[in-house]
Amino acid sequence: MQAADAASAAGAGTTAAAPYRLRIVGGLAGISQYVRQEEPFWTKELSRLSAGRFQAEIVPFDRAGVPGAEMLRLLQLGVVPFGTTLMSSFTAQYPEYTAPDLAGLNPDLATLKTTLAAFRPYLEKALREQHGVEALAIYVYPAQVVFCKKPLRTLAELTGRRVRVSSASQADFVGALGGVPVLTSFSQIVPSLTAGNTECAITGTMSGNMLGLPALTTHVHTLPVTWGLAVFGANQAAWAALPPDLRTLLKRELPRLEAAIWAESERETADGLACNRGAPTCNAGTKGSMVVVPVSPQDERSRQEILESTVLPRWVQRCGARCAQVWNQTIGPVRGLQAAPAK
Repeated sequence: MQAADAASAAGAGTTAAAPYRLRIVGGLAGISQYVRQEEPFWTKELSRLSAGRFQAEIVPFDRAGVPGAEMLRLLQLGVVPFGTTLMSSFTAQYPEYTAPDLAGLNPDLATLKTTLAAFRPYLEKALREQHGVEALAIYVYPAQVVFCKKPLRTLAELTGRRVRVSSASQADFVGALGGVPVLTSFSQIVPSLTAGNTECAITGTMSGNMLGLPALTTHVHTLPVTWGLAVFGANQAAWAALPPDLRTLLKRELPRLEAAIWAESERETADGLACNRGAPTCNAGTKGSMVVVPVSPQDERSRQEILESTVLPRWVQRCGARCAQVWNQTIGPVRGLQAAPAK
């Protein structure tokens, strides 16, 4: 493992320290979080902030040949010293870590912030003690919403429709509405809709726009089914081996990067919807002519009922009694929702 390149001599008779270089594995390629925030921070800002002493190169994990589900293990082993891992990729092995973004739990970004704040101390401690990973920042992606080919007035009308989902809790949510969840990777959303394998898809408001969904679908519902959280973490040994002033700089600047990414996600959620409907305020996307379906009182009731009766109990079933305990000590009290132990 080489977290950084050693300093080298430059010129005859003089020695000048070469920049200390970090290798970073970032988030999903091609989307705003990476292009407008992560990549510029590591490739430009770090050097500027350190007057050229520290530099970094970054590659998105999905172009680095790193399977998302393996990232936590690769961080633990030090194969990837510094990397971004999608929290949804923990579903199979570590379902307890997916608690803050269960389907239907966070109807807006402000709620997600309070949910995560309640859970974060547990998550950071668990990653450090059980995996040897230092969680340095937690990023958020824009709202994941429902796009459909046919008219949709309420979520209840998903009954019988085949809906692309990307996680177990999204599948639970869609199933409880009477829909048929179809687990599909991001890259297969368009082929699946085109071939008729799915009639609707849950994805980001702007990522859906960039995929060209306004040409394939007619309606987009505004309820955030989930958001999408990602942890930027460091292998503990790699973190400890950094020059102390670099650790200090990152401890100061990474929370700022995190805040910028959260602000961008909020802007992009709104901009994605504006672009999908073809509003004059559309900024970063392509103008479509979709019908944007607002959240009705019935939708809000459905969200709460499905969270309580289906999503949370099924998460506890997959996760075990310890997860009910973790929930009841962290998120439960701030959301007024207790988890019953798995039966």
